[in-house]
Amino acid sequence: MLNVWSRLTAVLAPLFRLHLKLRLRQEKEDPARFLERMGQASRERPDAPLVWFHAASVGEAMSILSLMARILASRKDIAILVTTGTVTSARLLEKRLPPGVIHQFMPMDCEPWVRRFLTHWHPDLALWTESELWPVMLAGVKARNIPAVLLNGRMSEKSARRWARFPKTSRELLSVFRFCLAQTEGDGKRLSAIGAPEVKVSGNLKYAADPLPAQPSMVRDMKAAIGARPCWMYASSHPGEEEIAGRVHKAVAEKLPDLLTIIAPRHARRGGEIADMMRAGGLPVSLRSAGQPVAPETAVYVADTMGEMGLFFRVAPVIVMGGSFVPHGGHNPIEPAQLGSAILYGPHMFNFNAVCADLEKEGAALLLESSADLPEVLLRLFAHPDEIAELARAAGVVAERNRDVLGVILERLAPLMPAVRA
Repeated sequence: MLNVWSRLTAVLAPLFRLHLKLRLRQEKEDPARFLERMGQASRERPDAPLVWFHAASVGEAMSILSLMARILASRKDIAILVTTGTVTSARLLEKRLPPGVIHQFMPMDCEPWVRRFLTHWHPDLALWTESELWPVMLAGVKARNIPAVLLNGRMSEKSARRWARFPKTSRELLSVFRFCLAQTEGDGKRLSAIGAPEVKVSGNLKYAADPLPAQPSMVRDMKAAIGARPCWMYASSHPGEEEIAGRVHKAVAEKLPDLLTIIAPRHARRGGEIADMMRAGGLPVSLRSAGQPVAPETAVYVADTMGEMGLFFRVAPVIVMGGSFVPHGGHNPIEPAQLGSAILYGPHMFNFNAVCADLEKEGAALLLESSADLPEVLLRLFAHPDEIAELARAAGVVAERNRDVLGVILERLAPLMPAVRA
């Protein structure tokens, strides 16, 4: 099946190229590195054993930084390549990759482009994260006998049901991996059910990530600008959620008129659009990308910049997770948990079910059934700062307790690491 699909993609290469050009016009591709998406490397391959990490996007990319750093610390002879598929992840990794690690965009899953990529890089070990399975690339990895492992494996019940309709295909895809390290027992059982040959549970690699960075001077300045104002943040918002944030602000501001709402959109390019939306609703707005400060009259601060979530998690005492009040699946609550924030989210956190269960079990996060509940909950929290402090403390405990996942993963990977060259 994989070979048939690979041959078909070669025939469809012109359509793939057209799709990429459309994405380029939509500013979803990097024009300076556009050829990487067609498998043409922009860097030379190091003359060293090469470990290749693939992470689909921002969350997955951030989760592997600590693992890469530990491998490099123990094996000075190894080189690391990391691929991602989004411009956002590439820009963040520019600032945070360990020295010497090479980033490339993942080529589209088109046979001639995949062949070009693998011929140039010919990695000694392939480590893929979470649940992204590209059939042509995996077929190429298997054909070249490259050892491969699925890290931080995640398989939702919905995805498992979908794969179960194509059991031969799922078994063939998953057979590429020597073994799969699953986030939870449930993920492991679902991966095994659809054909993974060997599954072990390692825990969630996102717990091992270092806290998001921020310059202390910027934290100090932002806290000074906010002062004693009640402040909350809608983190990684998606279309439809900014309207929620605006409605919540107006409801809470009826009783707390000096309220400050911070909106950090998942896609920074939407900042201007969100600012216009808030102004149209009568809310005074400051736009961070335009250099506008948090002023006394600012009601909504649109944080539309890259790589600054660590700053805002440190200054906003209450965080509402984006993607959770629309059916997107939520975003990583471990990041604010590590930085002392009280965490709230809606009913659509299905990408982080296990993490949310850990947090809720310890009283470290609040699950709200509807965005209509947000004004009442925020008013209660602002009236009881001790509750905010307790939520933040409990979240920090959960995050710290699970950090040992890195050691488990390194132990599992040790037998597959490339041999030391003489």
